[in-house]
Amino acid sequence: MPLFKKLVLTGACGALGSQLREPLSRMTDHLLSVDISDCPEDLHDGETFTQADIGEMDQVLPLMEGADMVVHFAGIPDEAPFEKHLGPSIVGSYNIWEAAHKHGVRRIVYASSVHAVGMHPSADGIDLTAPHRPDTFYGLGKCFTEDLARLYWEKRGLEAVCLRIFSCQPEPANMRALGTWLSYGDLIRLVERSLNTPTVGFTPVYGVSNNDRSPVNNHQAAYLGYKPQDNAEDYYETVIATARPADPQDPSQMRLGGPFAIVPLGESGVAMIKKLGEQSN
Repeated sequence: MPLFKKLVLTGACGALGSQLREPLSRMTDHLLSVDISDCPEDLHDGETFTQADIGEMDQVLPLMEGADMVVHFAGIPDEAPFEKHLGPSIVGSYNIWEAAHKHGVRRIVYASSVHAVGMHPSADGIDLTAPHRPDTFYGLGKCFTEDLARLYWEKRGLEAVCLRIFSCQPEPANMRALGTWLSYGDLIRLVERSLNTPTVGFTPVYGVSNNDRSPVNNHQAAYLGYKPQDNAEDYYETVIATARPADPQDPSQMRLGGPFAIVPLGESGVAMIKKLGEQSN
């Protein structure tokens, strides 16, 4: 039997949102998938789609009617000029939380990012008490939304789980990902636990798999019951064969944010990753 009457998934056509549509559709009577892009071709049983811009409150407000919880994955998935992030990352987050509050939504599960803490050294082994330390405007937007989520919990009782997602890919792509990889299967497990845990208040949690070399500690969020099952170490031999030479003076190798730690503000971090990848081949 489905756990919910209605879930809302924003960013449903994105790389990660598209991985969540089918498993979320099995948890609810009605999954409302939302994206600024066109409707996907393969809607699942119980799934409907609405095209909307989360930067516009009049488009967001009706989405929340009758919703139990929201899985908020919409946004720009890269560094960009601040003005480009303002609508999706700042105004859009406010619109989601305010509209959810007005319609009595119980909880929001938010796709935050490692880049909210990306300037912390990887060797520090931080836990969930570490302060925000963004590496980009992209990360700054994640910090804003995490603080917004805490505010709405403490002042209005709207629960939130903020998933600080690391390297979510089919397989770990580089040496950094041996610690930071999040498999698609573990992403789904993390979102499911964030939805079905009875009470969460305000909870940040690191989105990483069960990696031997994980640079962060999730013990303060143990009550979610998130038990990652995949381990990047299984891919070590493949990864090491094409790895860049180790350089302890390179912040992209020594900070949690990886290449985002060295990309100039407002310039694409994805482009930097591709550039470094080309240098390593």
